[in-house]
Amino acid sequence: MPIVRNVSRAVSQLLQSPACGCGVSIVPVRCIGISPRQVASDASFHSVSFSESDHPRVLITGGLGQLGVGLAKLLRKRFGKNNVILSDIRKPADHVFYSGPFIYSDILDYKNLREIVVNNRITWLFHYSALLSAVGEANVPLARAVNITGLHNVLDIAAEHNLRLFVPSTIGAFGPTSPRDPTPDLCIQRPRTIYGVSKVHAELMGEYYHYRYGLDFRCLRYPGIISADSQPGGGTTDYAVQIFHDAIKTGKFECNLKPDTRLPMMYIDDCLKATLEVMEAPAEALSMRTYNISAMSFTPEELAQEVQKHVPELQVTYNVDTVRQAIAVLKTCFIMFTFLKKASLKMFTTVVALVLFKCNIWPNGPAKLGLFIPSKNSLTLVLSSSMLKQECLPLNCDTDPSDEGL
Repeated sequence: MPIVRNVSRAVSQLLQSPACGCGVSIVPVRCIGISPRQVASDASFHSVSFSESDHPRVLITGGLGQLGVGLAKLLRKRFGKNNVILSDIRKPADHVFYSGPFIYSDILDYKNLREIVVNNRITWLFHYSALLSAVGEANVPLARAVNITGLHNVLDIAAEHNLRLFVPSTIGAFGPTSPRDPTPDLCIQRPRTIYGVSKVHAELMGEYYHYRYGLDFRCLRYPGIISADSQPGGGTTDYAVQIFHDAIKTGKFECNLKPDTRLPMMYIDDCLKATLEVMEAPAEALSMRTYNISAMSFTPEELAQEVQKHVPELQVTYNVDTVRQAIAVLKTCFIMFTFLKKASLKMFTTVVALVLFKCNIWPNGPAKLGLFIPSKNSLTLVLSSSMLKQECLPLNCDTDPSDEGL
């Protein structure tokens, strides 16, 4: 292997050069750990570079979770059906399989993942594979493998092939010593769950790869996500999804959190739209790699009361899970901007109506109430004001937004 020998010789010469202020020629070698993945940064990997006018080629890992299918649908409308590949280790439902390209992908199998990226000329990667908070606490070794080792594989491949990489983080990345209401983008985190620890690790590793290797890494800290079309994925905020499914199937809902546990939430369409906007933002417009994103906050009791306005027969009981409750306490009231609380109340009412509408429980509800559609007009897409060098919207913390235009 003459090429390998030449590269090794060049690196050796570089390491033996004196630590002086004289000019040293930097060898364009990306050394990613002590592994066979070490490659020259100018090597050919049978991939192509896309101009700004071309559509990206997208891979979504962990695509059968709460967000993957919806994201694939959104991206396929934007970039074309065949340019977005959904992947997972599970068998997809028929409607998912026939809606667009689907492929088996195990993020713990480095070779398999690398082949997928190369063979499909991937340029954007959305890494959604993860064990969420409650499931992760029940199986820490598996969470460590999926959330950390899997992330390392994705980072190496993304850096090697110059991908634009999105890895979601979470409000679970904060801890009991983190500041609240509002929680800044940069602050003490110190989480106490394996899920939160792994997400802080992802944030820092992504930022390191950006500065060390030039990786285009982007990240948003998601709150709890409310949706009608997907099943709960094992997170602490799952109750806000499960209540709608139980309202349809049984008319009975048992909540595993205390009724007064207030947590930040977001409607799924807004979450996906914000994710796409972050990925499409020009690199020079981003001042950081990881940002908070905010929408509304409510308690299980408030959600139950709002659902019961439209489904009066729904019976709600509380059977507190101590593990989930302890995790929820760590997440309570993060990122909820004080000056958005009035808007949050109306947004909350609207989202409940919209989810019920999508569940066919209340077919004429939103239209009858004249409610706005959150994904078009809500304040959910007001990201933290430091997200872009040029702020998305003019925000004034000293005034309350009126009901008009919300």
